Amino acid sequence: MEPWILATFAAALFQTVRFALQKRLNMGGLSSAGATWARFLWAAPFLVLGLAGALVAGQEMPAAAPSFWLFALGGAVGQIAATIWVVSLFRLRHFAVGITLKKSEILMTAAMGWAILGDTLPPLAVLAILVGACGLVFLSLPERGLRPDGRALVLGLASGAAFAVAGVSYRGATLALMDGSVALRAGVALTIVVVMQTAIMAIWFALRDRPQIGHVLRAWRPGLLVGLTSLAGSYCWFAAFAQMNAAVVQAVGQVELLFGIAGGVLFFGERITLREGAGIAALGVSIVALIVLS
Repeated sequence: MEPWILATFAAALFQTVRFALQKRLNMGGLSSAGATWARFLWAAPFLVLGLAGALVAGQEMPAAAPSFWLFALGGAVGQIAATIWVVSLFRLRHFAVGITLKKSEILMTAAMGWAILGDTLPPLAVLAILVGACGLVFLSLPERGLRPDGRALVLGLASGAAFAVAGVSYRGATLALMDGSVALRAGVALTIVVVMQTAIMAIWFALRDRPQIGHVLRAWRPGLLVGLTSLAGSYCWFAAFAQMNAAVVQAVGQVELLFGIAGGVLFFGERITLREGAGIAALGVSIVALIVLS
């Protein structure tokens, strides 16, 4: 099996665990922004120490093209927004359905990858994208009636778009590091991005919601778990993006759907309705088709 596929599977698993932990934090009193900051705040020290250790051990810092900093900043901001929106989405719908709506990113990554990095998909992928879009609309319907749950749909699509921006930007950032192994380039890009994210959100809280800083610091025990799973998952995503175009990586990453369903049932005692199951199945068909056609 290709190394990038293994990295993507691992990333999807770690990400599902991290979202479950963040949902716990959000339910435990932290705001959606606070639960998002926790993942960056508690991951940053481990990343900085790890990179410092690699440099002390003799690794050389890879040279960066000027575009690296633009890609890193775009990915950092995109992931902050996406994570806040998807954690907010968990307040409205089941965990597994929230994960599914968030995965609308696959429907947008192909277009963004083509526009920004030149990545392409075969024409038949358009049909798969339309099937996936139908599944997303179906998932947005309320339990009774046919009027869509507009807020859930908007949050799901917005988080998916922002995650797509982040994924394409992260691939661009790793490609803009012009030498070094895949492991080193992924580690350097991830460390710089997470430090950016930690600083951006710290400034935001200092200016707009200072009490939330104390709430996040007091929740350091579960926050550490969020940070460690975030670190592991993000590193795997970066390693995969360094080896394969973002659209294909995101397509294979849809295995997260299965992890999300299992997480919702096992950890939160949720039941998936027949309608929701049909929506997940439609999106799943889209995902498999995109993988085959890519």
